[in-house]
Amino acid sequence: MQIEIADYCREIEAYLCRKNDGHLIRVVGPSFDLVSGWASQGVPLKIAFAGIDRYFERYYRQGPRRRPVRIDFCEADVLDVFEEWRRALGISQSSAAGRQPASAQSAMARPRRSPSGEGGSSVSLPEHLKRVILKLTSARASGSGDAEWEDVIDRAARELDLARENARGIRGVARQALIDRLSVLDRDLLRTARLCLRETSRAALAKEADQELAGFRASMPADAFARAREAVIDRLVREHFRLPTIAFL
Repeated sequence: MQIEIADYCREIEAYLCRKNDGHLIRVVGPSFDLVSGWASQGVPLKIAFAGIDRYFERYYRQGPRRRPVRIDFCEADVLDVFEEWRRALGISQSSAAGRQPASAQSAMARPRRSPSGEGGSSVSLPEHLKRVILKLTSARASGSGDAEWEDVIDRAARELDLARENARGIRGVARQALIDRLSVLDRDLLRTARLCLRETSRAALAKEADQELAGFRASMPADAFARAREAVIDRLVREHFRLPTIAFL
């Protein structure tokens, strides 16, 4: 376990160095204890990286940087992203807490702040549709060139474009029906994307999902683990094809 934690901390240190434009801030002392706690909680490296990214995005918005970022500054964002990831996959807090030392459990139990611009969408439905259409167009342009796949994206984009024209001012039952339809389109697109994966890519994504969830496998019921694994694979497929989330969450 000590070797695994050391490797985890080295990966975090290297990632932080890249984010700091090559300036090395060592993960030692209290910083090592902090990052070791993430490893003990089961925070996947990819999720920790996303939390670090979130901090840097906010840092850049504040203007020119004055000094390199220490990993300690990223703690709240890393735990926020981990909590969002856990909830999205249906991993109960008891499953997460079961593999943590008491100090880490206490930290996780503290109320988390809501990062600016994250979660609880303040984006209007028409604006959401506009963003989705733009991202679908980009996904098509960077896709595999498979005619069937491009046709699927084109049909989804056309339906969404029509929905966007009618979405402004829509309310009540009609609005909910549109939101439900977006969820169906999202599932259908992901299902088609999975079918378009080559066998080697499908196996690689499944392996990555298993690695991401490895820390929780022993503490989760088999059916809960299977659902979480499918959710991770869906996210990885979305990333692989650069697909937007069509569902309005």
